[in-house]
Amino acid sequence: MNISRRRRGPDRVRAGAVVALLTVLIVPGRTAADAHGRAAIEQAVISTYARLAAAGYEDAAGGARALARSVDDFLDAPSAAGLDRARRTWIEARIPYAQTEAYRFYDGPIEAVEGLINSWPIDENLIDYVDGEPDAGIINQPGRFPELSASMIASLNEKDGEKNITAGFHAVEFLLWGQDLNDDGPGRRSYLDYRDDRGAHADRRREYLRLAAHLLVQDLESVASQWQPGHADNYRARFLALPPDEALTRILKGVGILSGSELAGERLTVPYETKEQEDEHSCFSDNTQQDILYDTLGIESVVRGRYVRTNGEHVEGTSLADLLARVDPAVAQRLTREVEVSVAAARLVPSPFDRSILGTDAAPGRIAIKSLITALRAQADSIAQAGAALGLKLNF
Repeated sequence: MNISRRRRGPDRVRAGAVVALLTVLIVPGRTAADAHGRAAIEQAVISTYARLAAAGYEDAAGGARALARSVDDFLDAPSAAGLDRARRTWIEARIPYAQTEAYRFYDGPIEAVEGLINSWPIDENLIDYVDGEPDAGIINQPGRFPELSASMIASLNEKDGEKNITAGFHAVEFLLWGQDLNDDGPGRRSYLDYRDDRGAHADRRREYLRLAAHLLVQDLESVASQWQPGHADNYRARFLALPPDEALTRILKGVGILSGSELAGERLTVPYETKEQEDEHSCFSDNTQQDILYDTLGIESVVRGRYVRTNGEHVEGTSLADLLARVDPAVAQRLTREVEVSVAAARLVPSPFDRSILGTDAAPGRIAIKSLITALRAQADSIAQAGAALGLKLNF
């Protein structure tokens, strides 16, 4: 895969999609009791958001730990069954992580390490062999890279360009599935690539995969710790101490940018227009449709103030929708309806995504993707309107 477009990180969101300006509106005739009641609801919304973020990142870190254990088990005794288990665990780990993307796109703790966690697309021949280039990649060049280490993998990530990705979910994905050269399914890397008697540089491939999986754990745990309660100096404590209008601005900015420029734009419109497999999010595993679905569910969690953890526990509380219902019921109703429509539209996108983007605009897959793009853009507009109703001006 050799492409020039990639998903922008939080500090590289497209121009015009990142500025959030705060305007305080004074409502004539508001009583002190009204103001006190609204302030209490605002603080409850912010507290719920912090609880949701903490639970989501804790689940994401747990998913990464399960993935690392599964990778270790596979590498200790490479087999087809072990590789399949590691692949399933990767897919399972994506479910909680994708939902945490609703907590991105403002200056939160994820920004420091997001490039090491979820950068895409990747120029995979930087890591390992690809079709027609059997000696490509760090793994197959011990002369240039004699010693593999987590610090080396992290230091090379994006070093010479945005598509030079060496770490994160999609580096692990490539090492588990290999290139997707098939029309009827994901990549088909053989477990034999990891056996010394069959795979060239199998020992280095095992080490690279092991290091990348454990580096992912380290990075996600670092974010999860910043949202945990009971710490006086982590991000959660600072977030809860913000003026309510600033905290609400960050909350709306995160879901607004994810809905609009990121999902509707970068992750859907770009591959819809190019029809290129390389422009889809999880192109090696064909997991893109699920990534998109759980991103939309993450937005729903923030708007509705509820999240179901991987262990089945329900985390819920006062929501943005509750606050909006007090301030502007029409905006609240419209936004909650558009969230429902977006989630439903995401469920209808056929998998695999790389087949759904093909054909004419009358093809069922392209119709479904276009419908989701439309729904997400309308949702982003309503998020901006929600900000205006709350006295916040959000420019996405």
